[in-house]
Amino acid sequence: MNPVARTVLQRLGLGLITLFIVSIIIFSAIAMLPGDFAKATLGQSATSETVAAFQREIGIDRPPVERYFVWVAQMLHGDFGSSFASRTGYRRTVAEIIAPRLYNTMFLAAVTALIAVPLALGLGILAALHRNGWFDRLVNAVTLTTISFPEFFVAYMLAYLVISRDTFIGSDFAQSLPHWLAVSLSWALNAVPKFPTLSNVNDQTPFWDHVWKVALPAITLTLVIVAHMMRMTRAAIINMMASPYIDMARLKGMSPMVIVLRHALPNAWAPIVTVVAFNLAYLIVGVVVVEVVFVYPGIGQLMVDAVKSRDVPVVQACALIFAATYILLNLIADIISIATNPRLLHPR
Repeated sequence: MNPVARTVLQRLGLGLITLFIVSIIIFSAIAMLPGDFAKATLGQSATSETVAAFQREIGIDRPPVERYFVWVAQMLHGDFGSSFASRTGYRRTVAEIIAPRLYNTMFLAAVTALIAVPLALGLGILAALHRNGWFDRLVNAVTLTTISFPEFFVAYMLAYLVISRDTFIGSDFAQSLPHWLAVSLSWALNAVPKFPTLSNVNDQTPFWDHVWKVALPAITLTLVIVAHMMRMTRAAIINMMASPYIDMARLKGMSPMVIVLRHALPNAWAPIVTVVAFNLAYLIVGVVVVEVVFVYPGIGQLMVDAVKSRDVPVVQACALIFAATYILLNLIADIISIATNPRLLHPR
């Protein structure tokens, strides 16, 4: 068998084993949570017979081990079960609840990736070409500053800038500043597009309206993740620029940009792709805070709502989707790294 294919199959097998272990951890952690959905739903006045009947209806009266294997068997057939919010005659499947929310999260992640990945690669290449110059120092300072703040702070600051663009000049803070400075800040704020601060989308939202409404969440996530990818790109290219074949390319009279794009970047893909995969995985599994701040109906906000209502099947499905996405993206990163650097097939 081809060494690359064999390695890919090995990584795929490890990914499936990891997913199986994660499913056990997810189910066990949720099963050990205090509280009872049936009692919480029916209230303190419910009789024990009513609670027991409701537990049988939603299937939580069976032993945890039996429930786990039933859950896994259903998932293997593409069935995540029914939401605890279902009632007799009105069955709401978990897949039906998650599907539109997962699409919204994937849409936000795709828009962010289309902005963040090219931006990070471009900034990393330029920073490597101007190593220790003013551009390199400026880019590093700005990206490290943005990554130092938590997501909710960046989100609220961006929302505040959009909200205050028309009212800043009349605020008490602007009145306390010198007139020229207040006017300059007001002009700068008015240059900021008036993005929606609430990303309330639905199934009928047109494509470009959807793009417009996710602009602020996408910018927030871009500011959060771009630093990692930019710095790894810069470090990988600087490392490659010390290689002998790069010196040969310089002796041939090639321009620095051509040397980077043709010779350094293709050989630096392995660490760059790994960091890009980690950050793309974060776009799926780490958007909870951003979705809650901008009231964006994604899977992260769905999971928060499900935790509040103790809708266990929805929580389990969301957590498993997050885990599967993370494992899949890391598998793709491994495959790309091996394909671009065959030396990884023979680790020391």
